[in-house]
Amino acid sequence: MPRRSVARCASVRKKARLKTSGETTGRILSTHVGSLIRPPALIPFLEAQRDKYARDEQAYKACLHDSVAEVVRRQAAIGLDVINDGEFGKNISWSRYVLERMSGFVQRPVEKNGGMPAAVVGRDRHEFAEFYAEYDRSQGFAGMSGWVVTGPVRYTGQVAIQRDIENLKAAVRGVKAVDFFMSAVAPASVAPDRCDEYYKSDEEYVFAVAGALREEYRAIVEAGFILQVDDAYLATTYEVMVPPRTLRDYRKWAAIRVEALNHALQGLPEERTRYHVCWGSWNGPHAFDVEMKRIVDLILRVKAGGYLLEMANARHEHEWRVWEEVKLPAGKVLIPGVISHATNVVEHPELVAERLVRLARLVGRENVMAGTDCGFAQGPFVQRVHPSIMWAKLISLVDGARLASKCLWKAPARTRRSS
Repeated sequence: MPRRSVARCASVRKKARLKTSGETTGRILSTHVGSLIRPPALIPFLEAQRDKYARDEQAYKACLHDSVAEVVRRQAAIGLDVINDGEFGKNISWSRYVLERMSGFVQRPVEKNGGMPAAVVGRDRHEFAEFYAEYDRSQGFAGMSGWVVTGPVRYTGQVAIQRDIENLKAAVRGVKAVDFFMSAVAPASVAPDRCDEYYKSDEEYVFAVAGALREEYRAIVEAGFILQVDDAYLATTYEVMVPPRTLRDYRKWAAIRVEALNHALQGLPEERTRYHVCWGSWNGPHAFDVEMKRIVDLILRVKAGGYLLEMANARHEHEWRVWEEVKLPAGKVLIPGVISHATNVVEHPELVAERLVRLARLVGRENVMAGTDCGFAQGPFVQRVHPSIMWAKLISLVDGARLASKCLWKAPARTRRSS
């Protein structure tokens, strides 16, 4: 997309960006990370594609269109402010969907690691091998591993991204929400366990991916939506690399990927982008995750307007104290996970409010938005909780944001709408 188109898009969306300011709205807004559990009607079409069976493409497109419309309507009905398409157009997973939208990749059978992607087989899996032996059987990780780079990486997903954009555009007509977003993968999270038979270096590969992703990023922003960039592998790679490598080695690896992401984001209005980092959506021990204080400076180097960070789960909730020492850059929005995707326990709205208020008092109430730790579905066939619990959690998120707003602005909380 030409640079003048990006500038025009930023100008057109200026009012929408201002509405997301807490000082403008007088309340904490609510959103989520993106991937929602796929509806039963859509699953058979996705299974047919996965298993390479013939399917009725027109029926699939109609079902996808209707499914996006319904999930948008339901998000708005429960009172979420910044909503999306549930990522229903992604056929493999939150990250590997893009391998269907790029040239240069092929998939080959993998036997090692039980077929698990090497990029997630770290110290956690070695220390808790008995747990993961049981856990992995229930997770539906088919199609996740065995990717090989055999040629130049270029973006070929123009039809797919335009389909997703048009479905969301159709779904939002007449829907009352503050704004709408679409998710795309970060360069660091594109096939991190690949076997590379083409590029001369790791850095050359990562920047080639970034160049390809730029087209998807720009398409989303030009369509008038907020771009969310998802990057779980930036954090999770630490416990795969260290040991035997060092924290310094890991930070050097991560810094290259942050630079590549900024290359992909170049020319896009920062206020129309946000960046999501978590420690992986699987509900396992996570006993060896990198600490937030070790990577927060790298995260804040990303030239995005907002940062969605995992802050509700039991391994990382204490890290809200990082913001006692780290200053959120001016004009940026912190979007903490204040409900977890990884437990069936529905958080009480007062707990959600407590998490929001303590952060707002550190970084400013105008700079906080309520979010989720991660997506509720890693892909079409991997859901972290039951759908009914997912919606109950999102309702609690909305209610908690309203309680926090009442505390921070000393104004009456609004009554939640029913779905």
